[in-house]
Amino acid sequence: MAKRNKPKYQIGDTVVITIYGTVGRITDVKWLDGDYLYEVNKSHGLFIESALQLFSEYDGKIMEQEHIDIEYKFFIGDLVQVSGYGADLFKVIGFRTEIWRYKEDAWEDVIYELSRINDGQWLEVGEEEMTLVADAESAETFIQKLGLLYLVDQEKSTKTPALQNMVRKAEYEEINRKKEKNELIDHLLDIYNDYRILYELFSDPEYYHVMRVVLKKLKSLVSNDGKNSHV
Repeated sequence: MAKRNKPKYQIGDTVVITIYGTVGRITDVKWLDGDYLYEVNKSHGLFIESALQLFSEYDGKIMEQEHIDIEYKFFIGDLVQVSGYGADLFKVIGFRTEIWRYKEDAWEDVIYELSRINDGQWLEVGEEEMTLVADAESAETFIQKLGLLYLVDQEKSTKTPALQNMVRKAEYEEINRKKEKNELIDHLLDIYNDYRILYELFSDPEYYHVMRVVLKKLKSLVSNDGKNSHV
C-alpha cells in the first residue's frame, strides 16, 4: 500500500477559502478517496486543498464578514395590538430577521409571527405595526384579568358557548360563595385600572366601554342588590 502523504493543512491553521475570499480556521481533516478534505469553522461543507490557501501566504482580496446588530422590540410571549385590528390582542409566538442586500441599498426586516388571543388566528406583521400591551412576564396575568372581564360582561353578544358556560358557572359561584366577593372586587378594580391606562394611551372607545362595564358590575356588587346599575 502506498504511503499516504501528509495533509497540507493542519487543524488550527488559518486559511483563506479562495473561491469566496473569506478567512477561517481548519477544524477537521478527513481522508476520502485518496484526497484530504478540510472542514473550516465547523461548517457542514468540506473543501479540497486547492480551494484553500494559508492566510499568511495569501495576497488576494479578503472579503470582510459583515457583523449585524439588530435590536428586537418584541419577544416571544409578549402581548401586543396590531394596527388595523382594533382592540384585538395578539401573542408573539415567533420572529425572524430578513436581511436584504443590493448593490446600492441594504436593510433588515424583523417579521413577527402572532396568534390572536380570542381565536388563535395566525398573523405575520412588521414591528412598526405593533404596540406592546404587556410583556411576556405579565402577559398571562393580563389575559387572566381579561378572561374574568368576559365573565362579568353579560351584555356582549359575541361570546362563544364555552364563555357562556363560564359566565353561568361564575354567576353560580358568586351567588353561593359570598366570601369571594371581596376578591372579585379586587380583580375588577385591577381590570378597571389596566383599561383606564390603555384608554389614556390609545383613546380607543372599546376600552372606555370596558371601563363602564366594570364600573357597572362593581356598583352592583357593592350595592349587593344583584341588579344592573347604569353608569
